[in-house]
Amino acid sequence: MKIIWKEVEEPECDCPKQVVLSEDTMRERKEKVISRMDEAGYDYLVIYCDLEHGANFEYLTGFVTRFEEALLIIGKDKTYLIAGNENVNKAEISRMPVEPILYPEFSLPNQPLKGKEKLEDIFGKIGIQDKRVGVAGWKLFEDVSLFDVPCWIVESLRQTAGRLENATEIFISPETGARITNNANEIAHYEYGAALASSGILKAMKSVREGISETELGTLLNGHGQRGSVVTIAAAGKRFEHAVIYPTEKIVKKGDALSLTVGYKGGLQSRAGFAAESGLDLPERQKGYLEELAIPYFKAVVTWLENIRTGMSGGMLYSMIEEVLPAGKFCWSLNPGHLCADEEWLASPVYKESEAVLKSGMILQFDIIPSVEGYAGVSCEGGIALADAGLQEKIKHSYPEKYETFMKRREYMRKILGIRVSDEILPMGNADAYYKPFMLSTKALAVERADI
Repeated sequence: MKIIWKEVEEPECDCPKQVVLSEDTMRERKEKVISRMDEAGYDYLVIYCDLEHGANFEYLTGFVTRFEEALLIIGKDKTYLIAGNENVNKAEISRMPVEPILYPEFSLPNQPLKGKEKLEDIFGKIGIQDKRVGVAGWKLFEDVSLFDVPCWIVESLRQTAGRLENATEIFISPETGARITNNANEIAHYEYGAALASSGILKAMKSVREGISETELGTLLNGHGQRGSVVTIAAAGKRFEHAVIYPTEKIVKKGDALSLTVGYKGGLQSRAGFAAESGLDLPERQKGYLEELAIPYFKAVVTWLENIRTGMSGGMLYSMIEEVLPAGKFCWSLNPGHLCADEEWLASPVYKESEAVLKSGMILQFDIIPSVEGYAGVSCEGGIALADAGLQEKIKHSYPEKYETFMKRREYMRKILGIRVSDEILPMGNADAYYKPFMLSTKALAVERADI
């Protein structure tokens, strides 16, 4: 495989369109969770939510509690929403029928605390005394006695339940989690955010010039007023000066290292390279950036995209990346690829010797992060959905416009970038694999093929 830096036609702009999750999908989600709950032998499932850790909660209710905390408690016959002052009224909009219970301590500091009922008393009234209870936070632990929800909630549960275990795997286990695969409606729903991120990254890359500020680039990255799944990054030169992780008024100069990242529900796009026209614009110690880092990295991205298939193990994909981009030399340590959904990183089946099988309906990011001493960062992260023929037929039938967009993106990757992605890949964004290591240039990396 030969990677070359050449003039490349830019991807066509998409017009991201929202798709609402259907009642059938919400019913299916509830059934998936309850069946796994029953298989695990839980009498009750307690699901924690705050703004940063609310995706499992949102998977069933359709919303997050923004600036408050909440618990969703699923029992055999009834589901309860325990919420603070400003979210208890959201019970009426919940996609899953719930009985609301006000617990003021879940509210913001110094709000009125009407009715100081203890949390353990609320649990008792619900009926979890001496029952087997699973608690879902947002992390997976091998030791099910560990919990990643606030201690005071766990202690209240311990005072009431008979047996308490971490049950987050019900949602995000890369082998069996309810959330790791998506139906046609869910893929169309998540494609909106992934496409929005792609549009933002393309606008920002196209606008890179000497004299533009980080904040101007940040404005181009963000879109449609949607809440990001990660902190938006537009960073020129030295990053995190004065511990600031957001875009600043810093001006982009020729030769600056440049990082751009934006993500929403369903996908993220990230690019790292230089505000340069070629390697001649780089600092002396970085002159070999294209040949020594960017091209080997892009070869790994192509390898990932050309080899990922349903039915393969995550360990096999990991080994392929290790072979073309050895971790010992390129110093990557995170999983080279992961699942995403409402959050940017759901879980990952891609790790050394992983036996987790890649399945139709998974949405995955190609996320490989080298860190080679002496060189600035390199990144061309994006996302795809794995979809077998049956799932693609359902998408084509229900969402013909989105299906056509998927086909155009796939054809672009094959014909323009030379990447032989399989028929199972649905590119979630039009910017997928479009990588300009020197962002003042119109050239991008591509695979040189004799038949293209």
